[in-house]
Amino acid sequence: MLETLDNQQLCEQLCAQVTLRRRENGMIMLETPFSFPDGDQYSLYLTETRTGGVRISDGGHTLLHLSYENDIDKLFSGTRSVLFERIIAEQGVYFDQETGQFFTESAIVDLARATFRLGQALTSVYDLTFLNRSRVASTFYDDLYEQILDVVSSEKVHRSFEIPGLANAEYYQVDFCIDGKNSVPLFLIGIPNQDKARLATIFLEYYHRNKIEFESLLVFENQQEMPRADLARLSNIGGEMIASLNAEDDFRRKLLKKAA
Repeated sequence: MLETLDNQQLCEQLCAQVTLRRRENGMIMLETPFSFPDGDQYSLYLTETRTGGVRISDGGHTLLHLSYENDIDKLFSGTRSVLFERIIAEQGVYFDQETGQFFTESAIVDLARATFRLGQALTSVYDLTFLNRSRVASTFYDDLYEQILDVVSSEKVHRSFEIPGLANAEYYQVDFCIDGKNSVPLFLIGIPNQDKARLATIFLEYYHRNKIEFESLLVFENQQEMPRADLARLSNIGGEMIASLNAEDDFRRKLLKKAA
C-alpha cells in the first residue's frame, strides 16, 4: 500500500486539513487540525510583517482558553516557568507578555514549517497544565511553598534552611523552616516519594542525635502510596503528618497550631 503513496497525494491530504478563512474584520484565520482536548481548535491568525513576511499568532486565545480551568500565573513561576521558557526557545516562537500572544514570523515559503512549530509550542504549553502534584516531584515543592504562604507570612518561612551550629548543615538542609511558637522552629518537610521518605528519616535522626530543638510536620504527596516499612520508620522519628496537599483543612489546622 505504501508503495503507491507519492508526494502529491500526501500534500493533497495535508492541504485538505488546512484552510484560510478571511473574517469580516479583515483578519485572515488559519484553520488547522490542531485542537485542545475539549475539541476547540487553536486560533491562528496571519498578518503581514514590515519586511514582507508573515506573522502567525494565536491572538492570545491559548492563555484565555487555559484560564478557564487553570491558574495561569503558575506558568510564570517556579519549575513551570523554566519549562515554559524552554518550550518557546526550542520551538523558535515568541511570547508577548503584554498581549498574552504566542507568535512566530517567517517568509511565505516557510509558512507551513512555522505553523507546525507554533502548533507544537502551543500543545507543549497546554501540557504544562498537567504538571500537577502527582506527576512531577519538582513542582510538588513549588505547590507546597504556595500552600504554606496561604497560611503563614513569607518572612516567617525559610526555604532550604541550614541549621546554625549543626555540623555539615549544608548536607542536612530543611525544606522549610518556619518560625514556631515559644521560639521553637517548625521543620516542615515535603515527602513526594519513597526516596525522600528515607532521606527525611536520616535527616530527622541526625537532628535528634545532635540535640536540635524543633517541631516537625511532614507533608506527603500521597501517603497511601508509601511503603509500610518506610512510613513506619518515619512515623517513629517524625512529628505530625499530612497525607497529601489535597488535605487543605488538615494542613491549615496543623500548621497554625505550630507556627508563630
